[in-house]
Amino acid sequence: MLNKVPEITIWFWVIKIMCTTVGETAADYLNINLGFGLNNTTYVTGALLAVLLLVQIRLRRYVPVAYWAVVVVISVFGTLITDNLTDAKNVPLTTTTAVFTAILLVVFAIWYAVERTLSIHSIVTVRREAFYWLAILFTFALGTAAGDLLAEKASLGYAVSIAIFGGAIALVAIAHYGFKVNAVLTFWLAYILTRPLGASIGDELSQRSHKYGGLGLGTTGTSYIFLGCIAVLIAYLTITKRDQTPQEVVLAEETGHPVHEAHAHPRRRVEPRPVSDEA
Repeated sequence: MLNKVPEITIWFWVIKIMCTTVGETAADYLNINLGFGLNNTTYVTGALLAVLLLVQIRLRRYVPVAYWAVVVVISVFGTLITDNLTDAKNVPLTTTTAVFTAILLVVFAIWYAVERTLSIHSIVTVRREAFYWLAILFTFALGTAAGDLLAEKASLGYAVSIAIFGGAIALVAIAHYGFKVNAVLTFWLAYILTRPLGASIGDELSQRSHKYGGLGLGTTGTSYIFLGCIAVLIAYLTITKRDQTPQEVVLAEETGHPVHEAHAHPRRRVEPRPVSDEA
């Protein structure tokens, strides 16, 4: 298969943060505004996620609509996992944060032990893609717990949480671009941190609380605004293909050696140069 996930560009991070915001607001919208209840919302979202994952895994290449549809729904489902534990089972946020951190580390450890790589440039088999989506699910569950832990349990408020997680992401970016820290490590750190950042943004926009802050736009309006922006960006990427990983990048990571142009484009015919009479 070709690489099944998008190349990491500015568009990737913008859509990712929007998806995490929708994950926070859409879960509340379905659960509270539409009156589904926590259990029914979890069942419906889980079933939809299973269908979308089946479609995504059966594809042989990265398709923006299919990929980002899974990310949106898995962000909602990851939020609901945490909400079920904290709201329905009264599990403390400190516990869920620690447990999801441990589970995510185990997923990464097994993934690396089996595949010898955690690179998102090499999601070219069903097994690697399964590890990828499992890791993504627990980044969302962990991010939800960590975001609520700071904003609500620690009473810092949504705006302060946005500043904290945004600052943490900035430090990761500096570590990657300024100090050349491992790209795979910094990618996953940034991916995890964007979840509580997006959740805090969603709460700041949709909620209104004297204790935690918020603009009070409501979960309905916030969800539709962000879903509309996501749809526009996905259409743009589908047309321009700006987020598709070049095959030579995948080959270089698999072999551990840079791929020369002649090997990267095996179908390209190189015409011999004409030899002049003087030669």
